[in-house]
Amino acid sequence: MAFIKNLENKVKLSLLVCGMVTAGCVIISLGSIFTARGMVYDASQRIYVLDGNVPVLVERSTMEETSELEAKSHVEMFHHLFFTLAPDDKYIKYTTDKAMYLVDESGLAQYNALREKGFYNNLMGTSSIFSIFCDSIHIDMKKMQFRYYGRQRIERKTAILMRQLITEGNLKRVPRTENNPHGFLITDWRTILNKDLSQKSRNVYY
Repeated sequence: MAFIKNLENKVKLSLLVCGMVTAGCVIISLGSIFTARGMVYDASQRIYVLDGNVPVLVERSTMEETSELEAKSHVEMFHHLFFTLAPDDKYIKYTTDKAMYLVDESGLAQYNALREKGFYNNLMGTSSIFSIFCDSIHIDMKKMQFRYYGRQRIERKTAILMRQLITEGNLKRVPRTENNPHGFLITDWRTILNKDLSQKSRNVYY
């Protein structure tokens, strides 16, 4: 009887050891699977580009992050084209024509108003040069609205004028084209503030 009882205990111990080993193998296997899946996912989020023969790791952006960056770039490009002016009628036509691809009729209305007031003719008559500097652009992607903060430099023969410019408007998604690479259209564009900041006289020699 003692021999049989001892044998039963050994069988139970063997079964217990086998069960623990099996459970350990299952846990290790599951852990390896999840670890491997995590490594594969992390690898899929990494993109390498070749700089010559050297692979360089670059970060992968989400669609939301990319959309906001492209929206800001679109707004900045429009303002650069619309407000960068030189005393050259062909250059003015070229830049304003390109700007009109990025905005709806609200932009065309402002352009026509300036032209009717003789703004562009006066610019060429005084040989003025207009430059625009972007300070910041605030984008609300949920409401598809933006506000642009910038400074405009107006260089004339006798003076250099700095003006503060704030505009705002809405954004609308449109198909990407060669003339509109970001796939956005500015709508309801309006100027909120356009005031003088400083004026510096220039020395003119004849």
